[in-house]
Amino acid sequence: MAHRLTGSIVSSSPTPTPDIALDFKSATLYALRVVLHTHDTSTLLAALTRRMTEAGAFYEHEPIVIDAQALTQSPDWAMLLDTLRIHHLHPIGVTAQGAVLADAQAHGLAAVDISAAPVRKAPAPSQDIPPPLPTAATSAAVSTATPPSAVSPPEPAAEPSPAPAAMVIRHPLRSGQRIYAKGTDLIVIGMVSQGAEVIADGNIHIYGPLRGKAMAGARGDTQAMILTTQMDPELLAIAGVYRVVETALPDNVHNQPAQVLLDGGTLKIRPLQRHASNL
Repeated sequence: MAHRLTGSIVSSSPTPTPDIALDFKSATLYALRVVLHTHDTSTLLAALTRRMTEAGAFYEHEPIVIDAQALTQSPDWAMLLDTLRIHHLHPIGVTAQGAVLADAQAHGLAAVDISAAPVRKAPAPSQDIPPPLPTAATSAAVSTATPPSAVSPPEPAAEPSPAPAAMVIRHPLRSGQRIYAKGTDLIVIGMVSQGAEVIADGNIHIYGPLRGKAMAGARGDTQAMILTTQMDPELLAIAGVYRVVETALPDNVHNQPAQVLLDGGTLKIRPLQRHASNL
């Protein structure tokens, strides 16, 4: 005779208590900065539409911080935020002052502090290099003239903090792929195809054709550069200054080794000269 067992099933996994259901952790967020130079909303919207049309999908789905520090009057925040979202941009905060900041906060934007990007320091010149420690012969001469207890041993030199290793991609990048090197340089050994995107907080080195989009100095480093062995890009950007390449570049850089850098706030594309070896 079969017997039916009745009762409730008890889960073996305990229900999280309010104390452990969530936690707060520090995080670093990559975000674009949209700088407003006028409070005229129609002018802003026209410029936004033009920029997004030129850049294609390069900036889509990015979190953005609105920099309105130069404004003394507020734009139409509701219309501006709606248009940003239509272009698949996600405003998360604002940096502004006075009434402009208060108006932006009233429309749901959080006040954020945009810190300046760290400036890269050049290597110390040779005259700043500490002198070598005394040789064995020199040490012996000192010890004969001075009691050993009076001679202080040299303090060990502090070792410099190692720089973050560059991110190295050892394969071609296909259309739709995006690579971001946070806090360091990016090295790609292979082609960056049309529709692919490479982004780095530092420099970008591409040992192959650059046919997609490249943005160096993503956090505002104006000293960053883009270098490639074959220049044929869709879009180039350094520290937010960008150029959409709609027509063929000059013959001295098109499909040639070239360098992209900022010169007086203007994006420059220069050929990389090939030097014959003396060996």
